[in-house]
Amino acid sequence: MHIQNATVLVTGANRGLGAEFACQALARGANKVYAAARVPESVTLEGVVPVRLDVTDAAAVAALAAELGDVDLVINNAGVAGAGKLLAEDGADALRWMLETNVFGILNMSRHFAPVLQRNGGGAFVNVLSVASWKSNPALAGYAVTKAAAWSLTNGVRDALREQGTQVLGVHVGMIDTDLTRGFDLPKLSPDTVVARSFAALEAGAAEVLVDEITRAVKQGLNAEPPLYTLA
Repeated sequence: MHIQNATVLVTGANRGLGAEFACQALARGANKVYAAARVPESVTLEGVVPVRLDVTDAAAVAALAAELGDVDLVINNAGVAGAGKLLAEDGADALRWMLETNVFGILNMSRHFAPVLQRNGGGAFVNVLSVASWKSNPALAGYAVTKAAAWSLTNGVRDALREQGTQVLGVHVGMIDTDLTRGFDLPKLSPDTVVARSFAALEAGAAEVLVDEITRAVKQGLNAEPPLYTLA
């Protein structure tokens, strides 16, 4: 899938990684970039077309898919994260809140935009995942649950859309320097690096990209004995 001349839809495009995806898509020659956000007035990047979207609202996603019939690349970037203990009193409610965006949001986008991509020759989905798909953390255990589910969902969608020729790219990455990770004193990648490596993988036809060294090390550790994910 090539970015040049593509019509791109980026969810959560009003800031951080989503805004960078939109910016680099324009720089790589995309024909049009729709920048989706719950509040489209918050999209400030010049050259994009702001659209209103809450990915947790299946009816809203269906309506937008009917409206944007020219899309051939969907970047599922919208995501939420909440710190807290998984077994805390509010742990279940926090988990449900994150699942709605991080998992069901991707499912809604996949269901309703897959026919659009098929009509336009196949196209691609790019799903922003995480190193947390494979390694939990006490402070972000609920978030890790949602990203593990999103990884499995990505694999399932890839299988489901193989016959229609739709590429599905899973982007696994560690901490990114955005508002979402503010307050975490850990090494962070710049959004421009993440997007550049993600687009390079997309244009190479990849199904998965491990953006940084931490993510590559964690995935390799899944085969260790004992496995990395069982260790503190």
